[in-house]
Amino acid sequence: MAGRNGKQKTARNMIYSLGVTVLAGLVMWAFVPHDDKEPDLQRVDYRVELLTARRAAPYPVAAPQGLPKEWKPTSVRYQATDSETWHLGFHLPDSQYVQVEQSTGKPSAFIEEASQGATATDVTERIDGRTWTRYEGGRYDALVLTDTDGVKGATTVVAGTGSFGELTKMAAALKMS
Repeated sequence: MAGRNGKQKTARNMIYSLGVTVLAGLVMWAFVPHDDKEPDLQRVDYRVELLTARRAAPYPVAAPQGLPKEWKPTSVRYQATDSETWHLGFHLPDSQYVQVEQSTGKPSAFIEEASQGATATDVTERIDGRTWTRYEGGRYDALVLTDTDGVKGATTVVAGTGSFGELTKMAAALKMS
């Protein structure tokens, strides 16, 4: 009988310990902030980099004009390397992303990288007098403009997680100089 009583006390003590541990965990969880909203991305001012790129690049550098204020520029860079690359990225109000990429590098490799592996379709769009080719992919979709369509010496890619409507809006807003 004494042995059985000891086992009951041990089991009861384990249950009490487990209850205290769970209660302590719930108290700690209650005091930890739970912010499920996306972090606020900082807006970048890309004017200086744009002026620098337009002076240095051997092609007309593309940048949008007249986009809604809710389209927040979040990244910009110009690299004057072998392939003279320009990047401008935007965060959209619906949490999508659209970027403008330009390069004098080998078009197939550049398009592969800028579109994150999207593949060309037979669909083209005429936007502002230029013919853009649609690319569809698992992560990004894209619109691609080759140097034969008015951007001599460079390939322009508008790509991202945004819809083709949003990609078209970006492509239509691009001014190249």
